[in-house]
Amino acid sequence: MTQPLLIGDPRVRAVPLLDSGDPLVGLDWIDGPARGAARQVRDGLARRLLAAQRSLPRGLRLSLVEGLRPAISQASIVDRYTATLAAEHPSLGPRQLAELSTRYVAPLDVAPHVAGAAVDVTLVDRRGRELDMGCALDATPEESAGACYLDAPGLPEHARANRRTLAAALAGAGLVNYPTEWWHWSYGDRYWALVTGAPHAFYGPCDLAAAA
Repeated sequence: MTQPLLIGDPRVRAVPLLDSGDPLVGLDWIDGPARGAARQVRDGLARRLLAAQRSLPRGLRLSLVEGLRPAISQASIVDRYTATLAAEHPSLGPRQLAELSTRYVAPLDVAPHVAGAAVDVTLVDRRGRELDMGCALDATPEESAGACYLDAPGLPEHARANRRTLAAALAGAGLVNYPTEWWHWSYGDRYWALVTGAPHAFYGPCDLAAAA
């Protein structure tokens, strides 16, 4: 498994941002436990998610765990996970810990969830039961022994097939995956722009007053 491009990479931060002003919209049609503002994303992403849903095999549906995330929540996740890593790797300095943490959580300045530009999703069957994706959604690299990576080796074939189905629908609709998290897909943010070769990102941090 090759080393993926991490979201804290200087090349990601260097991508220009020209926010389109695309509004936040609700994902009322999608299954899943997300509630409140977490059911909102930018309109361009919402339309592509609907296209992905329509492309899935009969009997399968997307399930939304999180869309929009407040900046304060993002910062809290960064702090908690970095503290956990520091306890496990006391010999690492701040820069190394910051890089290691970006395998699981994006720095605030480039975080796609804060821009309404990302979703954490999985697949469910016609009865709403989650498909086996090889590890729990939101499992850290440590908790999952690396199985959280989209292309992790050693997965059961049925779980790998389920990930391929999810990836085919979302990538086919124009989203990009963060390869250390099989569930995280984005559109319009800096990471998406760098991966796709777009000249700039067009979704920056959202004003949550607009999401209320």
